[in-house]
Amino acid sequence: MDILHLIDRLEEILNESRPIPLTHNVLVDEDRILDLIDQMRVAIPEEIKKAQQVMAQRDRILAQAQEEANRTLALARERSDQLVERDAIVEAARAKADQIIADTRSSIDTIRSDADQYALEVLTRLEMELDRSLGQVRNGIRSLSDKSPQA
Repeated sequence: MDILHLIDRLEEILNESRPIPLTHNVLVDEDRILDLIDQMRVAIPEEIKKAQQVMAQRDRILAQAQEEANRTLALARERSDQLVERDAIVEAARAKADQIIADTRSSIDTIRSDADQYALEVLTRLEMELDRSLGQVRNGIRSLSDKSPQA
């Protein structure tokens, strides 16, 4: 039986009781009151058990909610750390790539400059060889021209 209903019945019995004049006391039906008290003794432990069950269920739900919140927070922190780490890795990779590109460009410029210098030296030597060979050819032609019968 609902404890609130029993309290309402108790109040009803008190309201129906006869007042004692010049006091705040009333005459009550002892059997009705004792019967109601017995019903309350039975109902109150049941109500307390229900309240304890509700409180235990509330505590379980709160614990589950807290656990879920902690798990969600841990996952969010882990994901955040992964994103930060990935961003740091990406940033480091970009910096490394930029450094490699700069080093490669510098190497290319050096190699190109060295190749140009080598080509200039080879061409200069070739020009000198050709000038020397051309000089020998001209000397040979002159020498042959001087010896020819026409002269």
